[in-house]
Amino acid sequence: MTRPSTKHLAAAAQQIALLAVVLGVWEASVRIFDVPAIVLPSPISIFEQLVKLLGSALFYRHIWVTLSEILGGFVLGSAAGILLGTAIGLSRVLARLLFPYVIAFETMPKVAIAPIIVIWAGYGTGSKVIIAALIVFFPLLANTVMGLRSAPREEIEMLRAFTATRWQIFRMAQLKHALPHIFTGLDIAIVLSVIGAIVGEFVGAKAGLGYLILQNNFNFNIAGSFAVLFVLSGIGIVLHWIVSAVHERVVFWVDSAPALSRN
Repeated sequence: MTRPSTKHLAAAAQQIALLAVVLGVWEASVRIFDVPAIVLPSPISIFEQLVKLLGSALFYRHIWVTLSEILGGFVLGSAAGILLGTAIGLSRVLARLLFPYVIAFETMPKVAIAPIIVIWAGYGTGSKVIIAALIVFFPLLANTVMGLRSAPREEIEMLRAFTATRWQIFRMAQLKHALPHIFTGLDIAIVLSVIGAIVGEFVGAKAGLGYLILQNNFNFNIAGSFAVLFVLSGIGIVLHWIVSAVHERVVFWVDSAPALSRN
């Protein structure tokens, strides 16, 4: 039987090999077809810009600004989604009363309301946290409701037969079945919070990786924009790994490995 660590190393090697092939084809295509750098920069020029950025102390300040917005929006939106999702999942009355309004709010394009939020909350970190939280909110709410309602009726009735309290039923049956769904929502939310923070910075910001992308685009430094995008992708991957690692340790009774990361 293959050890899990060996499987992970083999998967990582395959992913690195695929990345090397893609970058090689990209570099060759740009050179062969003489693609202008303003249309599609070569991987080498992007790497040069990335090295330049990593050598600047100011770049790390921009990373910290965006990361604080991402994590703030993730925590705020996830907490609100789980709390309201729990209330709706446990109460049919609240579900009938609130869910239509939640759906109506979710259908509002966040890009359209982002400028309003920036006007209300200013150009600082707060407005970006709110925008990220709004994008994160619904996946957590929907997954929490779905998870709480996935608890088998027979299991709940058995606990009632043993005179379990509502809290005991929630803790021993409903929460147990809801946790895998909640962590699926958290995995989606951590990625969406990156998008939310950048959307907010595009609308109006004084610092952050989204602000850097706009600056590079304005100066026609497309290679620099791609370098920042690669950093953002790296941040998203690391945050996804962290959530997945917590998922595997908390929800240890189910196979929580994401389908995209399996062999």
